[in-house]
Amino acid sequence: HNNHIKTSKYNIFTFLPINLFEQFQRVANAYFLVLLILQLIPEISSLSWFTTIVPLVLVLVITAVKDATDDYFRHKSDQQVNNRQSQVLVRGVYVTKWMNICVGDIIKLENNQFVAADILLLSSSEPYGLCYIETAELDGETNLKVRQALTVTSDLGDISKLMDFDGEVICEPPNNKLDKFTGTLCWRDNKYPLDNEKMLLRGCVLRNTEWCFGMVIFAGLQTKLMQNCGRTKFKRTNLDKLMNTLVLWIFALLICMGVILAIGNTIWENQIGSNFQVFLPWNEFQRNAVFSGFLTFWSYIIILNTVVPISLYVSVEVLRLGHSYFINWDRKMYNNRTNTAAQARTTTLNEELGQVEFVFSDKTGTLTQNIMKTPCVDFSFNPLCDRKFKFYDSSLVDAIKLEDTAVQEFFRLLALCHTVMPEEKSEGHLVYQAQSPDEGALVTAARNFGFVFRARTPETITLCEMGRSVTYKLLAILDFNNVRKRMSVIVKNPQGHIKLYSKGADTIIFERLDPSSDDLMYTTSEHLSEFAGEGLRTLALAYKDLDEDYFDVWMKKLLFASTVIENREDQLAVLYEELEQGLKLLGATAIEDKLQEGVPETIACLNLADIKIWVLTGDKLETAMNIGYSCNMLRDDMNEVFVISGYTLLEVQQQLRCHVIHFSFCSITLLKASFMNIISLVEFGISRMKFTNILKLYVCFLLRNAKEHILGLSLTGVMLGFSLQAHALEPQLEHTLLDLACLCKTVICCRVTPMQKAQVVELVKRHRRAITLAIGDGANDVSMIKTAHIGVGISGQEGMQAVLASDYSFAQFRFLQRLLLVHGRWSYFRMCNFLCYFFYKNFAFTLVHFWYGFFCGFSAQTVYDQWFITLFNIVYTSLPVLAMGLFDQDVNDQNSLRYPSLYKPGQQNLLFNKHQFFLYTLQGMATSFLLFFIPYGAFSEMVKEDGTHFSDQQTFAVTIATSLVIVVSVQIGLVTHYWTAVNHLFIWGSLIVYFAILFAMQSDGIFGIFPRSFPFIGTARNCLSEKSVWLIILLTTVVCVVPGLAVSFLRVDLFPTLRDKVRYLQQCRKKQRPQEQNLRRVRRTSSRRSAYAFSHQQGYGELITSGKNMRMSTVSSAHCPERMPHSSSWIENMLKRNNEVSCISDESTEASENSKRHTEIPKQQCTE
Repeated sequence: HNNHIKTSKYNIFTFLPINLFEQFQRVANAYFLVLLILQLIPEISSLSWFTTIVPLVLVLVITAVKDATDDYFRHKSDQQVNNRQSQVLVRGVYVTKWMNICVGDIIKLENNQFVAADILLLSSSEPYGLCYIETAELDGETNLKVRQALTVTSDLGDISKLMDFDGEVICEPPNNKLDKFTGTLCWRDNKYPLDNEKMLLRGCVLRNTEWCFGMVIFAGLQTKLMQNCGRTKFKRTNLDKLMNTLVLWIFALLICMGVILAIGNTIWENQIGSNFQVFLPWNEFQRNAVFSGFLTFWSYIIILNTVVPISLYVSVEVLRLGHSYFINWDRKMYNNRTNTAAQARTTTLNEELGQVEFVFSDKTGTLTQNIMKTPCVDFSFNPLCDRKFKFYDSSLVDAIKLEDTAVQEFFRLLALCHTVMPEEKSEGHLVYQAQSPDEGALVTAARNFGFVFRARTPETITLCEMGRSVTYKLLAILDFNNVRKRMSVIVKNPQGHIKLYSKGADTIIFERLDPSSDDLMYTTSEHLSEFAGEGLRTLALAYKDLDEDYFDVWMKKLLFASTVIENREDQLAVLYEELEQGLKLLGATAIEDKLQEGVPETIACLNLADIKIWVLTGDKLETAMNIGYSCNMLRDDMNEVFVISGYTLLEVQQQLRCHVIHFSFCSITLLKASFMNIISLVEFGISRMKFTNILKLYVCFLLRNAKEHILGLSLTGVMLGFSLQAHALEPQLEHTLLDLACLCKTVICCRVTPMQKAQVVELVKRHRRAITLAIGDGANDVSMIKTAHIGVGISGQEGMQAVLASDYSFAQFRFLQRLLLVHGRWSYFRMCNFLCYFFYKNFAFTLVHFWYGFFCGFSAQTVYDQWFITLFNIVYTSLPVLAMGLFDQDVNDQNSLRYPSLYKPGQQNLLFNKHQFFLYTLQGMATSFLLFFIPYGAFSEMVKEDGTHFSDQQTFAVTIATSLVIVVSVQIGLVTHYWTAVNHLFIWGSLIVYFAILFAMQSDGIFGIFPRSFPFIGTARNCLSEKSVWLIILLTTVVCVVPGLAVSFLRVDLFPTLRDKVRYLQQCRKKQRPQEQNLRRVRRTSSRRSAYAFSHQQGYGELITSGKNMRMSTVSSAHCPERMPHSSSWIENMLKRNNEVSCISDESTEASENSKRHTEIPKQQCTE
């Protein structure tokens, strides 16, 4: 199996058959193909086949070109990936393309390279065969993870040794489980177990490791990344599906009209037509009246087919293309910093952007922004400071320089209590590799304040404190886990004092404080509440002096507990708890996960539009919860936030049913209270009518409160890494999960694989029949993006895989608000108005033939001239309706954003549905009826100015045609909400073009050139010169237009919708200066303070103390620059003051470029 991948749908041989098959899935295309075949039969065709084949071929070609272009870019992307270079070991190392890599090859990876395939790690440049990888493309996490080779292969660093490697791997078949691998390495007559910790998966990036060698296990489409990507699906909008249904309805109506007219022809031929056979004999094949009716049926099918003209589909494609360009050209969706514009990568889904009910998002991302405006503090006194680090309050710096004991101990703790690995490639040039971005931020802050973390060994930690080199003996690391929510280190300083430094969640630390810290704890708690109100993640810092004898006894207990087999973790937890008591509080830090600009505001606005946002992330519970609180998806007023975390199907089922019963009980309680209130009102003598109205109000109140009561659902832990598969297999549990989730205001799914993200989306698509949108920025989001109705890619720092698989892309999450509420709503509104008007005008145009059939002996004679039939939809009425479909606006973009509830009609599918189609069809039928019978009745009674009658069919046809063009032009003017110069040009220009063509085609000159094609010579001139004809046209226009106009006015006046009210306000403000959207910034007001280590993982303490991840440094870390001078300035009682000191670090290493964090430390507060 080679490593070639393919995400495209077609190749040069399969494009034509597959694309035509997809296009003829549209019922309309198949319908017009059948009509084309009928028109080729001369005995039944009243119209030329040319009128159908040209527009049909045009539609097929335009759609095929668009699909081919989209697939070309997929091919281009595939080639870019397949042609990447990789080093393969075959009689030495040589460079080859990714697609040529095969299973069993041994490849060499270098630092910062992408992993080409799923490989078994054999050896690396690090001790003990360790290597560090970043898995952002797989699970969205940007913190580094450790992988370790087998001990027996870790020394295969030489090419000669690797050339002799002849091991055989027996493993599981290809699957999409990112966190699991089972296999066995057979080598040298021994078997070695393999698990996920020995594997480097395709899409990972090698970090902080010079090189490594690995053997390819899975390649190409069999890799776990590609197994999670899903297949590229052909996406069709709901309007397309509705159009298929409506075309079938119209075809059924067409059959009915054809049958009625065919029966009429049969009866007419029997009773009347036989009298004319002397001079109008039947053709040879026309044997009797029944057969004549049969032929008439097919003739009328052809004549009446224009109720659904092929030009409708050409126009739809043009409108979608125009709407896509509007998205591309929108400057308000352009990101200056990255020079990235919004891009509509498909043209078929624009109107569906206005109907979205569910948004499935990866975690919303973190981008550091420098929001401080005050002067920056000068750190030049510290030779080892990070030059990119910025700080904005000099008072804390002054405290450090004056060697305030509490402040120094605070930063000493930050420099000692962590699992960061330093890398010093040259003197003074430090690079910190942190497995958590928070850790990197805090250690960098301590570094700039003079407590520089320089080096570590398994037994020591070396700091440079205010210019002095100090080495601490590392005695123990009490590691972090999700239960402890804290981390501690025990060190011995050069003076021989043993100290425990601890940091963790403030609620955990406060429970373990010595009573002497009570006063400081109360003050710190007030500060922490302020920080939590700003949406910051807080940590409390504390220390403890340990007695050496007591510590020796405790250490012996620790060594014993570390060697027991049963309940080892529980015994260790008891020992840790014993030591971490009686702590002395030092202070607190506050860390903000700086979301992309405008994320909370965007989520708040989308919620007002009744769009449900579900977060699907590969991060762990703490990360997901913190993101929820940071962007206001979770709030303190959500007193029903709960977690589903069952490990088995039974546990998950019990938890789900428990919560369903709980909410049902709450609803019943609310219902009882409501009816008790209603009963009390009835007792006070409320009338029946008022009682009914009050009952309706209480039902609405109950439904609203039922939604508000069920506020937040967080699906987490093993459930979505393991139990979700059970949901997919168990229909009953699947429905329970979905019903409960849809009652909630917020849903967060964490620890989900890319394929499980797609399963959640598919679950909602299948059972809720709602329009779904998936948005993400990494390769782990590709399957979700492909599964949703609409896929949106954010062109971020995690690569372009999500963008390449998406339907729309832009640079920041906040642009989603404008994409949906402005462009999506406009596209849906325009497309619905376009379709309603198009069906109206075509029924009005076509059904005149039906009424005329009763007066022409059911002979399938057309009312209009054949050229008018051909040009009506192509020339006379095409441009005005296109202008309306492209430029019309009910409200402007500012009001679309200011009133998000305007989006709801699209979700409820109110603007174009079967009911609306039926109403506009009736209106079109009524108009056709009036268009025919008003001129018919007038011509029966009216004479010309010279006393002669209007007896010719050609004059009758011109009068009806002119009335029709004027009526539909006036009608489109009345339904147009937003007039532009283009609308005026197209509407009035089309009328002018109609009269110009009419007089030209019925002139003497063109009759002399083409006498057979233009037989209506002089009709327009003779007809339209009569005043009575213009009176008929005026009467017909007024009677056709006024009833609809009156209904519209009454509806707006008596039953105004929100849109009508906003339009009225907009018109009142026209003369005022346009106001920009002024959504008040939504801030999290929460007293909840999250646990330590936003992306921290358990086990790093053991790794550090084992020394396996230590490397020999070529730069001496014991040497420190000269001691910094004291500063003479010091502010009295600085620590008692409620000042806010902030600093921002823009440091971005290659290892954590995507993990920048913004941190603030009021009082003693650090930010990165």
